[in-house]
Amino acid sequence: MWKYKSAVEKIKSIEEEAYPLVEKRIREFENLGKYGTELDLFSELSFCVLTANWSAQGGIKAQNYIGKINFARLSEDELAEKLKEVGHRYPLIRARFIVENRKLIGSLRDLFNLPEKEARNILVKEAKGIGWKEASHFLRNIGKLDVAILDKHILRFLFNEGIIREIPKAWTEKRYEEIEAEFKELSLLLNKVSGELDLYIWYLLKGRVDK
Repeated sequence: MWKYKSAVEKIKSIEEEAYPLVEKRIREFENLGKYGTELDLFSELSFCVLTANWSAQGGIKAQNYIGKINFARLSEDELAEKLKEVGHRYPLIRARFIVENRKLIGSLRDLFNLPEKEARNILVKEAKGIGWKEASHFLRNIGKLDVAILDKHILRFLFNEGIIREIPKAWTEKRYEEIEAEFKELSLLLNKVSGELDLYIWYLLKGRVDK
């Protein structure tokens, strides 16, 4: 379709050089989903809590600094202090969310066996600090690739390419799924799944493949 033409051309222009980096990252996601422990999965969920209104690189830094065991055992005050040390914008509330989410340890593996939409709905309902974007981010990072991570960079790309008419100021499930459908249409035109295309767009915009 004509409204996807520019985006398709831009992504194809970097596809070959980005491919090895994207494939490596996808394999990491799939391995985490297949072989990760509950603590591994909880660490990744905590990473997604931390990236909200911050950055993926900041989340990676914090995740590495704190360590997967400490996400599950440090007190709220200790976690907040660790987040302050890595420069998180909202250390107190993010520490509280992570501590409250410990109730999910032991059930995160179950999400891997559910359809993406059902798993996402559970996360949005049950996990603190997790909205539609963050839930999609977590699912993609454990190898469930049929989701779109509609962060501000992706939305701006879709808007600038004329694929969406406006950038939402707030999300409902219906609005998220409407824009996700546009993203999936673009993915199909490029013979990719949504979680994979996200990485190619990040490479196009940033010259790197984060997670």
